[in-house]
Amino acid sequence: MEKIVREYIEKSPHMSLGTSLNNKPWVCELNFVFDDQLNLYFRSLESRRHSQEIAENPNVAGNIVAQHTPDESVHGVYFEGTAVIIEDDNKRQKLLPLFQSRLGTDESIIEEARTADGHQFYKVTVESWFAFGDFGDGSIDKYQLVWNGGTEQ
Repeated sequence: MEKIVREYIEKSPHMSLGTSLNNKPWVCELNFVFDDQLNLYFRSLESRRHSQEIAENPNVAGNIVAQHTPDESVHGVYFEGTAVIIEDDNKRQKLLPLFQSRLGTDESIIEEARTADGHQFYKVTVESWFAFGDFGDGSIDKYQLVWNGGTEQ
């Protein structure tokens, strides 16, 4: 299952992220990167609804689904976890190579994050991964990978 998640998330640069505040859910689309422990990282303005909701309620869920045609089998990976803003400049600097190699960004994103109205870095610590679809065995099913900071349980 871990292999499926790792291979699949490499194929799509964007994810849908769900947040919630006061029993009102919200979903947005974001470009993302990930590290070896399958933590997800994205950049966003603090003024965005999802960023404001994360500040109040860090619980998030989302999916990463590659586009497909109506005649293709639906498949994708889904996750649950918690999100936080990354305020430490050293941590943001360590993420720069991930953003550069996956999204083609340059060093200006670090400088922008130092400004109050610039795009900030966020980390999603994934607690559970799910995969739905046909991942090579011919059956369409839902699989769960309980994830704990880089170790499959």
